[in-house]
Amino acid sequence: MKKFFKRLSGKKRKLLMISGIIVVSMFSLLSFVDKDFKLIKSLDIYYTLFRELNMYYVDEMDPEKLVKTSIDAMLESLDPYTVFIPESELDDYKFLTTGQYGGIGALLKKNGNYIVISEPTEGYAANKAGIKAGDILLEINGKSVYQKSISEIGEYLKGDLNSKIELTLERPGQTKLLKIALTREKISVHNVPYFGIVNKNVGYIKLTNFTENAHNEVKNALLVLKSEGAQSIIIDLRGNPGGLLGEAVDIVNLFVEKGQEVVQTKGKMKQWDIKYACQNQPVDTKIPLAIIVNKNSASASEIVAGSLQDLDRAIVIGQRTFGKGLVQADRP
Repeated sequence: MKKFFKRLSGKKRKLLMISGIIVVSMFSLLSFVDKDFKLIKSLDIYYTLFRELNMYYVDEMDPEKLVKTSIDAMLESLDPYTVFIPESELDDYKFLTTGQYGGIGALLKKNGNYIVISEPTEGYAANKAGIKAGDILLEINGKSVYQKSISEIGEYLKGDLNSKIELTLERPGQTKLLKIALTREKISVHNVPYFGIVNKNVGYIKLTNFTENAHNEVKNALLVLKSEGAQSIIIDLRGNPGGLLGEAVDIVNLFVEKGQEVVQTKGKMKQWDIKYACQNQPVDTKIPLAIIVNKNSASASEIVAGSLQDLDRAIVIGQRTFGKGLVQADRP
């Protein structure tokens, strides 16, 4: 074959090489066209099926509900984390990433067929309007909440910032019902609900989420604990489901040097192949550090615990973690 190739003239050799390239390109193009054809064909089948159902199915259908059901079922066949978030659930999604939502600022509990205010948070709308622990919630905007669940009531109470809401309450010991008008305001849920000194010189930080500002909350707790004499630190990640990847990297950065690689992501698209490294100066690279985890510590929690362990910067104590080796990106 080599001898044959050498005997070819320059022009014929180029033609042979170009022919080879064209053949390879044609195979690639056919493969692409085949995939594209399958996609178009599948979408056409789906559209035709939906149209036939809409025209001939015996009962009236709710097209939006049917499409939402089909989307959810399709995504469920992939993995537990690829989900469709409709506009009606956008507030919940924002809460997961920012830790903030529009609400009245009160904890709820179930009591028989009604929901009871268990604790109005100081400084927020419910507290300022005079709502007290023990008040029984009867109506929201004139609609009965009888036999509603806590999650359903939570959805009713949430809403756009500065929007109005009226509650009808029964206060134990009073015969007259209370009608209280409130304005929803920004409610912020802290990522670090508690930190303090235990055993004289051991600092303890409870981290429950990785929403926006999580690393600043951990940093503030760390600095306060060090000023109070903490000579070692425990970070409790039990039950922490994760959150924003960038916050996890920045929390690791509090304990390791700037420039240190923390984690890599790899995806189908080249732009998703990213190396995440520490961008800031650390707070303390020497203080002894322990991370507590359990089976519900997932995602960003595992990145923090795993990277600090791999970098010989912390010991990890507890149970085997959830095992979520995936990172999601949102697409509008």
